[in-house]
Amino acid sequence: MKVEGNGSRRPSSDQVLAIWKEYRSSGDARLRDRLVMTYAPLVKYIAYKKVRELPSSCSVEDLVSAGLEALIHSVDRYDPEKGATLEQFAWTRIHGAVLDELRRQDWAPRSLRRWEREVSRTRAEFTALHGRGPTREELADALNTTPEEVRRRDDELAVSDVTSLNALVAGEEESTTVERIDTIACSDLRLDPEHAAACEEAKGKFRLVFDQLPDREREVAVMLYVKNLTLREIGEVLGVSESRVCQLHSRLKKTLREQLADEEQLFSEVA
Repeated sequence: MKVEGNGSRRPSSDQVLAIWKEYRSSGDARLRDRLVMTYAPLVKYIAYKKVRELPSSCSVEDLVSAGLEALIHSVDRYDPEKGATLEQFAWTRIHGAVLDELRRQDWAPRSLRRWEREVSRTRAEFTALHGRGPTREELADALNTTPEEVRRRDDELAVSDVTSLNALVAGEEESTTVERIDTIACSDLRLDPEHAAACEEAKGKFRLVFDQLPDREREVAVMLYVKNLTLREIGEVLGVSESRVCQLHSRLKKTLREQLADEEQLFSEVA
């Protein structure tokens, strides 16, 4: 008899057949569960073996689930009269179910995956022969195609490599809790400490110069940029003409530009 990884002894083919016959005659679900548990390690073996050959975007949990479902169906559909043992029958059904699940998860057609394998093999052979990787032209020549076709297929592969942002990132450690989303650089500058510090510095310098403006010019700035009033509406509030408001506005902008001229680089970084 074979020994399983958990230390228990796996039943022989004859013992499995006896258990299966008893299950078929009695319908006892406990006997079926015993058969499923006996061959459950096959599911993990096949699933993990396939995952090692494919991108990390493939979910091993989904493969195991599909394999276990196939194993259960194997117990119910097994026919010893056809000559195969239950283990052989289950292996075939599990392997097929795992492949079907892989194809369901993979966005790329089989022809594109065949191309990917052929390119990988050709690159490896070229590198072993020349001690460096091939250029696109050299790769195309080795594949008996054109550089444009290689580029087009590479683009198709890039588009097909879709993965969840919550997928774990593969690394040297066998177990990791780092998800792919954690490795993506944030494009929101507001969350960048250096940019945030520059913004605070720019605000402080602007407030210092703004507070030195005449009261009337500060009023115009607040009504124009905070309250969003028009020049005509500001003139009505201040009791002056619209042209006078325009003059005040032009003067305060000129003052601010002159006073902050030395900080042009700082303000350009936070704009």
